[in-house]
Amino acid sequence: MKAPPNGPDHGLAAALPPTLPSGLHLPTVLPAGSGDPANRSEWGRVANLANRIGAVLRKDSLRRPGLVQPQLLVFAADHGIADEGVSRFGQEATRQRVEALVQGNTDVNRMARDAGVALTVVDAGISVPLTPAPATEAGAPLLSRKIAYGTRNMVLRSAMSTEQTIAAMRAGMDVVRHLPGNAVLVAETGVANTSSAILMLSRLCGVPLADACGHHPDLNDEMARHKLEKLFAAATRHRKAVRPFEVLVTMGGFELAMMAGAMIQAASEGRLVVVDGFVAGAAALVARGLVPAVSDYLVYSHLSVDPGHRLLMIHLQDRPLLDMELRLGQGAGALLAWPLILAAEQLGQTGT
Repeated sequence: MKAPPNGPDHGLAAALPPTLPSGLHLPTVLPAGSGDPANRSEWGRVANLANRIGAVLRKDSLRRPGLVQPQLLVFAADHGIADEGVSRFGQEATRQRVEALVQGNTDVNRMARDAGVALTVVDAGISVPLTPAPATEAGAPLLSRKIAYGTRNMVLRSAMSTEQTIAAMRAGMDVVRHLPGNAVLVAETGVANTSSAILMLSRLCGVPLADACGHHPDLNDEMARHKLEKLFAAATRHRKAVRPFEVLVTMGGFELAMMAGAMIQAASEGRLVVVDGFVAGAAALVARGLVPAVSDYLVYSHLSVDPGHRLLMIHLQDRPLLDMELRLGQGAGALLAWPLILAAEQLGQTGT
């Protein structure tokens, strides 16, 4: 397959001065700086993590001791590009995953309970109506922040309008604003949202689209070729979108916009932000592009099997804590990394 042109080189797009619409007002995020350096070379990267956590905790607006009342947010939405057959699953899979989380029937529910992490599912834009529900003893509460019933097909038109994107970012900020604690684990679920992550990585970091897409182990050769063709079509249609907010509007999704807003709000309040996987990492790319100081508050939990995730981490100039070859989102990687984060926080408290 001969690849169409991928537009101009946008390798520095994420570093361009952000241009925001007049209706979007983002909170101020103060740089966290670095923690107190200590001679803990024997602890390797754990010591670096401890220093980062210590720096964030000193920015906690309520000056809480240690990491308290951690919150896992799973933002769920559907994507119109799923109509192009870029995923093995139909959009009904998003609803099924959300219902399982709400009912408490997943490994993520059990892991969150065991870790003492409160789990909340947010309907950012699922393609079917869902009734908001309080938490059950085993399950998670479902918050309705639905912007629309899935995004538009980005192969044909912009995935979202500017107004929808602003509303989604505001919703993500509002959800965090009402949470207790000083640690937020940010995750997602949504059929075809890796297509958005791939396109955002390619455009904002200048990664060739074929490399960003790669060959996911869950796709056969024919499906991989078909997906790449559709992503090239979307990239070509939106070739004029180069800045983070523009790319989010044209090729992103409701859950991606909410995650970006949630990260910015959490950082502005001095909360630690644990980023789950590839799609959440793409949201972090946008959040950092809009408010660079957000990067001080982000901890990347794990490296997924998505080929673009490794390239994303290279461009973010950071390293995830774990590499367990996970193929799911929903916060599983963030929960696996949480005990390590707690151990690093304790190391920073004791100074030994």
